[in-house]
Amino acid sequence: MEYTLVVMAAGLGSRFGSLKQIEPVGPNGEFIIDYSVYDAIRAGFNKVVFIIRKDFYNDFRETIGKRIEDKIKVEYAFQELTDLPIGYVCPDTRVKPWGTGAAIYSARNLINGSFAVINADDFYGADAYRVLFDYVKNNTLENEGLALCYEVGNTLSKNGSVKRGIATIKNGKLEGIRESKIEVHDGYVLAKPLDGSNEFETSLDTLVTVNLFVFTPKIKDIIAFNFSKFLDDNIDKPDSEYLVPDIINSEIKKGNISFKVKGTKSKWHGVTYKEDKDELVEAINEYIKAGVYPEKLF
Repeated sequence: MEYTLVVMAAGLGSRFGSLKQIEPVGPNGEFIIDYSVYDAIRAGFNKVVFIIRKDFYNDFRETIGKRIEDKIKVEYAFQELTDLPIGYVCPDTRVKPWGTGAAIYSARNLINGSFAVINADDFYGADAYRVLFDYVKNNTLENEGLALCYEVGNTLSKNGSVKRGIATIKNGKLEGIRESKIEVHDGYVLAKPLDGSNEFETSLDTLVTVNLFVFTPKIKDIIAFNFSKFLDDNIDKPDSEYLVPDIINSEIKKGNISFKVKGTKSKWHGVTYKEDKDELVEAINEYIKAGVYPEKLF
């Protein structure tokens, strides 16, 4: 039985050009993605699919892929502008990637069964992968996925605002995701929705999504099917993006799918700002001292 973790890493190439330009965060040159794979293996995942740019493959495999290939099955999906449903042709003027929904579409032929999805450059913590794996292994509902949420206070940066998906939840199920710019002012959280609607105050324990989901094969097929509909309306719009939160919101409203919500007490870490790196390095060193991670991962 394959238990698959899908890692959306195409954006790394867009931002850095080469992994050689990414600064390490671990004591032996480890990247965030190394800790993600390590946690996934410990949780029980036995396959990882990296979604990357095709021209990024050699650097990625030499830097990350080869050192884990004897520990977990590794496959690669290429997120390319031209990888579109039959009948659609990418405009010559298109430069921007098609979005996270298109990233999942690019891995469609490499995934069997339910699978977890993460960002390559987010440090989620070991508990998150245990929760994801438990759901991947045990869920039997073809139209129900999982949204793993964090308290927004555990996802903030000391160095500025962040973008998070405010989760609307009812009876343990996700009703919607409201992508928002999050700022903290004297102990309260101010959320400014990216759709231009009115800003509002919320609390530090408000649950948010950070692109941490479990999808079933049915949800994967819905993502693929709706990509065509998205392109019908947006193929000539150079900045349009087919995004996972938008897909989830739309399909929940239609009643086609549902998402169970689970939380984690893990602290999320990322490098939204250059100054965030020092905090992440310090946190990893503390995890190592506490025995959560070995000093050398692989």
